[in-house]
Amino acid sequence: MAAPQILVTRRIPEPGLEILRPSGARVRVLHDDEETGPRHDELLEAARSCDVLIAILTEKIDRQVLAANPALLGVANMAVGYDNVDLAAATALGIPVTNTPGVLDDTTADLTWAMLMAAARRIPEAHQYTVEGRFRIWGPNLFVGADISPGGSGRPKVLGIVGYGRIGAAVARRATGFEMTILAFDPYKRPAIEADARVAWADLPELLAASDFVTLHTPLVPETHHLIGEAELRAMKPTAYLINAARGPVVDEQALVRALSEQWIAGAALDVYENEPELAPGLAQLPNVVLLPHIGSASRDTRGKMAAMAATNALAHLRGERAPHIVNPEVYDTDAYRRRVAGTGQP
Repeated sequence: MAAPQILVTRRIPEPGLEILRPSGARVRVLHDDEETGPRHDELLEAARSCDVLIAILTEKIDRQVLAANPALLGVANMAVGYDNVDLAAATALGIPVTNTPGVLDDTTADLTWAMLMAAARRIPEAHQYTVEGRFRIWGPNLFVGADISPGGSGRPKVLGIVGYGRIGAAVARRATGFEMTILAFDPYKRPAIEADARVAWADLPELLAASDFVTLHTPLVPETHHLIGEAELRAMKPTAYLINAARGPVVDEQALVRALSEQWIAGAALDVYENEPELAPGLAQLPNVVLLPHIGSASRDTRGKMAAMAATNALAHLRGERAPHIVNPEVYDTDAYRRRVAGTGQP
């Protein structure tokens, strides 16, 4: 009898592979190129013969992929978000889906602050100016940006946090060092916000109008698609900055290009994009935006831990055990799941 196969859509960090190798399963890495990912047809064909699938957030695990293999025992997504997986289809088909929560909170909060500070103090522009050999003399108007602390005005700045889960709360903790006034909006977390002495609840219009910096940390669900559009950008201060470390479609990117071009707001920093990896036309040419290639969780320790969690989830799927980071727990009570684990054929 052939050993079971764990399909990894793209090579994951070594700590995850170290967990998988002793399992006795065959580990197949579908795509080893860091610059590209597998095509959908490649993924579909490979999924037909695996027992467990470890997916990266760039791979669309749709109903077609999920239904291609009646023996598929689970999907282990190496990400906190799982909007790349058709969760409803997975549950209906009896397939458990897992994610890697918690581990990247601090790392993503750190990057949020790096983006905020880079945009406010115009760090990328200043770096480019320097390396191009254009720095000849100090000048009183050279790359003048915005204070984050009270600074020269002595006025505490207002940070508006949209989405107050673990990452949003981690961003708030860091803001206290800058003596900021912190507002937070999350319709699902109002009791937690009101119980947190560091922050004050504000509805979204109030938060946008009052904030000097707005950071986004919401999941991508129908209610958050284009949560920040033209009306919201026009409601912000002309001196304000928008930071998106959540999911690209939370922001209407075309509206953001207009907002930055016409100076409705002072600047923005993005780690995610509406049609990732494509950028909205005109975005890359703007001087008042910082653009990063989705590196919110990109530290050695954090990515290694995420890979290890995904691998641990994958082995639980393989053994027919309840996975530690299940996102559709109701699947375990379905006949479709029981048939998969028993190997009795079509769900």
